[in-house]
Amino acid sequence: MPRTASYDDLLMDMLKDQERALAYLNAALDEQDPRIFLVALRNVTQAQGGIAKVAARSGLNRESLYRALSEKGNPSVQTLAAVLGALGARLGVAGIKRPGVSVPPG
Repeated sequence: MPRTASYDDLLMDMLKDQERALAYLNAALDEQDPRIFLVALRNVTQAQGGIAKVAARSGLNRESLYRALSEKGNPSVQTLAAVLGALGARLGVAGIKRPGVSVPPG
C-alpha cells in the first residue's frame, strides 16, 4: 500500500506558498468565529519558519507570540499587524453590501 502524507504535512507544505497562505488567511477571516483566524495565523506562522523565526522578523518576544497565538490568545491589533508584516501581509478593511447601509465610494 502506498504511503500517504498526513493532512498536517500537506497543509504545512501548502502554506509555504505566499499566495496560498494569504488565501487561507482571508478564508479564515470570512468565518464567523474569530478563533478560526487565530488557528489559521498559527498554521501559517508554523509553515513560514515557526514562531521563533516569525517573532524575530516581527520584533516581538517569542514567548509573547506563543501566548498571543495560543488557543486562549487574544492578540492586539498591533501584534496582528506585526505578525502579518513578518509574513509579508497586512491588515485591511473592505466594504460589504448590507441592506439599508451605504458605504462611501473610495
